Amino acid sequence: MDATRLMPPKPRLIGTITPSGNTVVERTTQAMLRDLPEAAALFARIPVHGERDPFPDSYNLDAMLVAAALLAHARPDAIIWNGSKGGSIGLEHDRDLVARITQATGIPADTSGLALLRALERAGVRAIGLLTPYAEGPQHRLVERLGRDGVAVVAERHLGMTDNLSYASVGYETILSQAQALAAGRPDVLLAWCTNYPAAPLAAEVEAETGIPLWDATALGLLGGLGLAGVTARPVGWGSLAGVI
Repeated sequence: MDATRLMPPKPRLIGTITPSGNTVVERTTQAMLRDLPEAAALFARIPVHGERDPFPDSYNLDAMLVAAALLAHARPDAIIWNGSKGGSIGLEHDRDLVARITQATGIPADTSGLALLRALERAGVRAIGLLTPYAEGPQHRLVERLGRDGVAVVAERHLGMTDNLSYASVGYETILSQAQALAAGRPDVLLAWCTNYPAAPLAAEVEAETGIPLWDATALGLLGGLGLAGVTARPVGWGSLAGVI
């Protein structure tokens, strides 16, 4: 039937919470799921935009739980926070967040940060080359907090940007240059850590050129959600991460 081909019936639903100033999560998610009829994404937003975060050391839990409750109205198979903030405030906040979401909705939950930890453990990765669009201060904080969570950053590149919306404007050529510079030091994995930073489509290209996996925060969140929802198929053409998590 043409209808089944155009819109496959009864996919597993991945409820996705994303920052309000983010223009990359939905686009990346939809692109990665384009040839994966087993799954579909639903989206909700929380207020995160501009240069100033009114919750610099925690999550806005009230907003998170409202977004999760709205997604829960559609009974998704999993709810994910596809945001990278946990890396900078400590992933204990992500563990607390998913517990609260599941307690409030009865739906299993995950985050990009927790998916990262699982991927690192499964792949046996020790040394990370970190690339982001961030300014020096936030980058330093991110490296320090990731270290506390057992993620060893051995080299990094950042672009000095401060406005959340501007991160999405970074071109593929710039991200590729960052990755190439870091690859020269031969880390185990290149980690693009910002869900409003369009690195995911470059993974296969970077890996073919450098021989080093490129993992992206947005892809980590989605792949974690697929696993949680019981979807065994994985997107093709988005690099080696899909074979890890």
